[in-house]
Amino acid sequence: MMRTLKARLGTAAGEPDADRPANEPPSLAMAASVVALGFLGSRLLGLLRTVVLAHQFGTSPDLDAYFVAFRIPDLIFQLLAGATLGSAFIPTFARVVADRGERDGWRLASGVMNLLFAATLLFAVLGLLLAPLLVPLTAPGLGEHTGEQARLTSLSVDLTRIMMLSPVLFAVSGMCMGILNAKHHFFAPAFAPMFYNAAIIVGALISKDVKVLAVAVVLGAVLHLAVQLPALRLVGMRWQPVWDWRDKAVREVGRLMGPRVIGLAAYHLNFVVATFFASTAGSGSISAVNYAWLVVMTPLGLFGMAISTAVFPRMAEQAARDEKQLQETVSKSLRLILYLTIPASIGLVVLAKPITAFLLRSGSFDATSTDLVVSALVFYSIALFAHAGIEILSRGYYALSDTRTPVAFAVVSMIVNLVLSLILVWPFGIKGLAAALSVATIVEFTLLIRNLERRLGGLDAGHLVFSLTRTIASSVLMAEVILLWLALLRLAGLLDLARKPEAAFAVMGALALGAVTFFYTSRLLHSDEAEVLVQRLPLPERLRAYLGRAE
Repeated sequence: MMRTLKARLGTAAGEPDADRPANEPPSLAMAASVVALGFLGSRLLGLLRTVVLAHQFGTSPDLDAYFVAFRIPDLIFQLLAGATLGSAFIPTFARVVADRGERDGWRLASGVMNLLFAATLLFAVLGLLLAPLLVPLTAPGLGEHTGEQARLTSLSVDLTRIMMLSPVLFAVSGMCMGILNAKHHFFAPAFAPMFYNAAIIVGALISKDVKVLAVAVVLGAVLHLAVQLPALRLVGMRWQPVWDWRDKAVREVGRLMGPRVIGLAAYHLNFVVATFFASTAGSGSISAVNYAWLVVMTPLGLFGMAISTAVFPRMAEQAARDEKQLQETVSKSLRLILYLTIPASIGLVVLAKPITAFLLRSGSFDATSTDLVVSALVFYSIALFAHAGIEILSRGYYALSDTRTPVAFAVVSMIVNLVLSLILVWPFGIKGLAAALSVATIVEFTLLIRNLERRLGGLDAGHLVFSLTRTIASSVLMAEVILLWLALLRLAGLLDLARKPEAAFAVMGALALGAVTFFYTSRLLHSDEAEVLVQRLPLPERLRAYLGRAE
């Protein structure tokens, strides 16, 4: 049975099979497909999680307290484990295995995991003790508009303390993900988040008490770790009780990690800023910005994060061998990401209200909650392409062992977001907060691409412009078709978004018409990325031949 499981996991994750040499990594298409499938499942469950939360809690003050409490443990994990996984550990692990063999590689992995666990545990204990001080600093206006400031602050402190165990579990689980990705094993890491989301969904369904929801977060973290342990054993990982922070490779991880901690701090402080100001913008505002961001995360996770996660181990190897190959990989990946996220960005802007009503409007989530979320979703969606582009561009720097440059640009982005939030929150509320983050993200994307282009001697700018013009033109036509569809439904009296069937019909019809319009227009305009999708998607041969015909 174990042999059968290994064969299945190995093939799906890109491990050697009978037709491929043992030292050859899986194809980018296979790796991206596995990661994309995992991200798709995770994002669908993430959407379901959002739907269940909306139905059970709406934009209630108690849910505001939950989102505030969630921010502190999440920040601890992201700054410690998040910093290690991609930018620092994977390139160092790849070099150690190549130069000194797998035995030293596993020793490095154990050492980093042990030190990371100890550091996260220390910060979690500090967070638990300092929660009564941290919560009011994070959301000074929590409960102020409802006269429940003392109760909600106390509730948020309790929730913070419950969830403080989750970053410790995620630190170990995140290291497992980094190790498996470095070994080109994408199956278990890609599907682990599904178990995390499932636990939260169950917690929300069985109780309307947000404390039960906090316990579900911790149980989800346990499942996130447990599902990866068998896969870790299959790739040969053997944990060792080593704590040698003076080891050269461990110190190299720490050196690379240092600047990345600052960069991740800057990125996640953007959301702390949003929570801080949203707490002063009225009851339900914290929940609204979180709902809007969770909706935006669906295409971002499926396209930007999936492709970037799958391609990064290969980029790290190419950086050590041939920067020309790295240049080509970054350029192709960026064009594909933009091809997928630009229409998604425009589609979310056009369909913000129908999508929000379709996904979230039920139970405790009423028309007022819908309008709150839509106001943030429209402005978050504008920068979806930039968020996704940053995922691949930043990994281009990490592959070159340069963690300082993306950090500098992330800090610039944070400052822009803070300044614009201060200016825009008072006249525009959460619309201003979402717009501030979008402008800051576009600034960061622009700085990253211009500097990386110089660093790599170009990113095939001509091909990028060729691709972008066709993608934008196809997206504009797609938006016009969607708007026409909505106008026809309105004329026919079939656009009552308060009714779930009509909202579903409007959204599904718009998505189908939009996707067909975008794809065929891009094919007519000879977009290379459309051809890539035709060749890579698992379509029946007859349908592939039809879609792939020269127009």
